[in-house]
Amino acid sequence: MIVQSTSAPFSAADIARSSSPRQTATPSPANTAGTVSISRAAREAFAAATAASASSAAANADKSVEARLAAIKAKGAVNRTQEDQDFLFANDKRLAEITAQGKSPDKLTAEDLDYMQKAGGFVNTMANLSPAEKALYDKAVASGNTEAAAGISQIAFVRTMGHTAGGANGTTYDPLNTEITAANVEKYFSHSIIDPTGKAQSQFQALIQYLQGNAVG
Repeated sequence: MIVQSTSAPFSAADIARSSSPRQTATPSPANTAGTVSISRAAREAFAAATAASASSAAANADKSVEARLAAIKAKGAVNRTQEDQDFLFANDKRLAEITAQGKSPDKLTAEDLDYMQKAGGFVNTMANLSPAEKALYDKAVASGNTEAAAGISQIAFVRTMGHTAGGANGTTYDPLNTEITAANVEKYFSHSIIDPTGKAQSQFQALIQYLQGNAVG
């Protein structure tokens, strides 16, 4: 009687067939080198594409931020939401730098005040000062004479009224084309603001004294 064994399910032919793919799948040294070379080139190309994509995304993000900042600034202070203000101070780099100084407005430079007024949506008085007048303002601030600097700020405000303002004894003058001198502050500018508290007049007097002391006007 012949007994058929069931303990060896695979024949020699089966083993040969199962091992054959493993032998052919092993790459030759030449093929291995070629594959590594291609993979390296692919990695480099992928890295370059990724860097380009990241750079493009960053550029688009910057444009988006600048566009929103411009839209916020165009609204003016009254129409801005708290979210607008938060975005402005978080993303306007120069405004953040000015704020980070921790200085009160009367101790900032004319240019910093000018930028804050424009970005903050406030009345842009400092834009009415010439470069020489801004330098005079900065000099007064640097010397610690904030009252004289405030007098210059008052003149900048008077100029927002346009080309006609009231001077002494019912006279009128063009504040936009009137130079800041001790004589002109006394005769014209100091009469253009009516302040019951007397603070504005005190600042104008401080400016007159400052100008006289610095041989200006």
